[in-house]
Amino acid sequence: MAQPSVILATASYDHSIKFWEAKSGRCYRTIQYLDSQINRLEITPDKRFLAAAGNPHIRLFDVNSNTQQPVISYDSHTSNVMAVGFHCDGNWMYSGSEDGTVRIWDLRTATCQREYESRAAVNTVVLHPNQKELISGDQNGNIRVWDLAANSCSCELVPEVDTAVRSLTVMWDGSMVVAANNRGTCYVWRLLKGTQTITCFEPLHKLQAHDGYILKCLLSPEFCDPNRYLATASSDHTVKIWNVDGFKLERTLVASSDNTARLWTMSGGEAIRVYTGHHKPVVCCALHDGAESTPS
Repeated sequence: MAQPSVILATASYDHSIKFWEAKSGRCYRTIQYLDSQINRLEITPDKRFLAAAGNPHIRLFDVNSNTQQPVISYDSHTSNVMAVGFHCDGNWMYSGSEDGTVRIWDLRTATCQREYESRAAVNTVVLHPNQKELISGDQNGNIRVWDLAANSCSCELVPEVDTAVRSLTVMWDGSMVVAANNRGTCYVWRLLKGTQTITCFEPLHKLQAHDGYILKCLLSPEFCDPNRYLATASSDHTVKIWNVDGFKLERTLVASSDNTARLWTMSGGEAIRVYTGHHKPVVCCALHDGAESTPS
């Protein structure tokens, strides 16, 4: 089975994962996932595997196979896994869970190599582009930076007390981080390199992006430069595109829990493709349309 250049997968409350031809909208593979709901999907840098984060496990599926069975399972968490991602060379995976921990896994052996205690349910974890720091956000409103070299928490921020941090995103060059919370607010910091290797946060902007809570925020990838954007998706049924230069609102897209996934144009804001086939609302999606990364 030839590997498509663009990998697009969606997961739904109907307990299925679907793979789509991004351009045509055709679903070419469905995985029944009956163990639990699926909270997050992520594709490995080499496009070979798809990680599905559930409750309380993570399952890794072969992108180029038709089997229903996962290649491997990661089982040390004790509650919902809300975040999952990969090191750039694909050797290890990180995760965050409502059990209050951030974990690092050996991808091949499925062993948990490190565990960091957040002391509150972890909603979001991102890897700094330097590949040496994890940044987590939790239900109590804490943002923590985990220095992987020192194996400790190097920084702690609380942008809004007792307001859950729902989503974190870091600019591809490591210059900026955005935290989105339960009150529809995005906090933006410049990331500055400290005296040693520790990253320092310099407040840059506070954006009241939505009336409802924010589900996800995402900064644009490298190929969008020199234009830089922030996308925010909310329970108010909108996705908003903000220009990072001044945080001006560029576009508002209307979305809903209508069992579909949609592809929009940035220029016109029109849905140019609708992915139809799930029987219940779509929870998350994963897209990899870039070049395969080469191990460093």
